[in-house]
Amino acid sequence: MNIREKIVRSLLLAGLLLTVGNGTARAQIDLTIDTLQCPIVGFNAGVMIPSTKFSFETAPDGLRSQNATMASLYNPPYLSFGIEGMYKFKSNWLATLEGDLWFGMNSNNLNHRIERMSDLFTRDSTVIGANGTDANVTCYNRGLSFKAGIGKIFPLNPVRNPNSGILARVSGGYMWQQTIFLLNNERAPQLSDDYALLYDHQRNGFMLTEGLGYWFMSTRSDLANIYVLFEVTQCWNRSTREYMIDNYLGLHGKDNHRYFDLLYSIKICWMFPLRGKADHDYYLY
Repeated sequence: MNIREKIVRSLLLAGLLLTVGNGTARAQIDLTIDTLQCPIVGFNAGVMIPSTKFSFETAPDGLRSQNATMASLYNPPYLSFGIEGMYKFKSNWLATLEGDLWFGMNSNNLNHRIERMSDLFTRDSTVIGANGTDANVTCYNRGLSFKAGIGKIFPLNPVRNPNSGILARVSGGYMWQQTIFLLNNERAPQLSDDYALLYDHQRNGFMLTEGLGYWFMSTRSDLANIYVLFEVTQCWNRSTREYMIDNYLGLHGKDNHRYFDLLYSIKICWMFPLRGKADHDYYLY
């Protein structure tokens, strides 16, 4: 190999190294993160408070009152726990399915329980059990809901993390609620089996929920993914019982009222993506 060929080969090698070096440096500057598309499972917990101002019941004659809404029946706040199945698209749209259970934070939160069931309580405010002693009855609310909905994530920093940002969501579905009677020490026939159905205020109906919050998906860990959401829920429900007894309301018979309950809630959800985490995209020039 003569001197001229050595010079040409050296120049070509230097040019190749320079090109690779520039491309690597440029890739580090133009690093972005992709938008994740995957199914997600989430577990949520929150606190619910019913509105005393905007909840109301409507009688068959059209008159409105607030005598037997959730806010007047059960002392708030309520705790809620749920499980969610979501699918996140690359466009940051979400499709969601959610099931929730809620109940009173106070384990004996039925308001005016003695007046409502005055025919069961003695003068000493006790319910006599099967062996003639106080049955220690606890009365509290329990509810279930199943919803489907859609949502959208609006990234605050699309370059560094397009999977995190403001979350807006709307969902609708079915809700069910009633009073639960817990007998702590012994059996009380007057609040067992079918007799309990006379006093439990069981209702069901349609619910609609709107939410606004923040959605965070980590670029480094599949375990650091959460959202925090403030929700407003509207419930349209009616009694499911053929015969109701509530002496506080003067109700003895079919409850034909229609109920509208407005609920405010704050929830946090821990999410688990089922397929990988966001990757880095490198653009080489």
